[in-house]
Amino acid sequence: MRNATIGAFVFALFVNAATSAAPQEPAQAAKTMTLASQMQRGYQSVQQALTGAAEKMPEEQYGFRPTPEIKPFGQLVAHVALAQFGACAILTGQPNPRKDEKEDASRTKAEALTLLKASSTYCDQPVSALTDTAMSELTKFEQNEVAKGLIPVELVAHGMEMYGTMAVYLRLKGIVPPTTEREKQMKKSQ
Repeated sequence: MRNATIGAFVFALFVNAATSAAPQEPAQAAKTMTLASQMQRGYQSVQQALTGAAEKMPEEQYGFRPTPEIKPFGQLVAHVALAQFGACAILTGQPNPRKDEKEDASRTKAEALTLLKASSTYCDQPVSALTDTAMSELTKFEQNEVAKGLIPVELVAHGMEMYGTMAVYLRLKGIVPPTTEREKQMKKSQ
């Protein structure tokens, strides 16, 4: 028993000496991560991914659908854009400015991309204005009241679901999705 204790002590000394002799990475400054700031960060990341996917798909592939039962790529772009308008209208307490627009309307790539970017612009201000306190405030949604913080949660969750679907469409056309492309570039620069 005594030998085991001495052995553990020697091992601990060796590990401590080895780690203290190893070059240390510079300490990073401590960050404050609030609920609102992390949701805003996630929202911005989703917007970048969605826009990147919409930009990467060639115009001639906007009508592409892997099977007849599912939406063509361009309709996915319109779907996410119109959903964002609806969600952010709830957040602002204003009527949805695009409520009468249909996602299955015929659009060119430029038109679909313009719609997506307009929905991001519409959402940017109310999402970026959310504070931790405001995230728990209630807002009216039809006959219900919902916490304002649920809106960016929905924007991120739905946006990532749609981005994941778009990424599959891109892959089926031999195109590397934008998040994968960024990740590869970051690895190369390290």
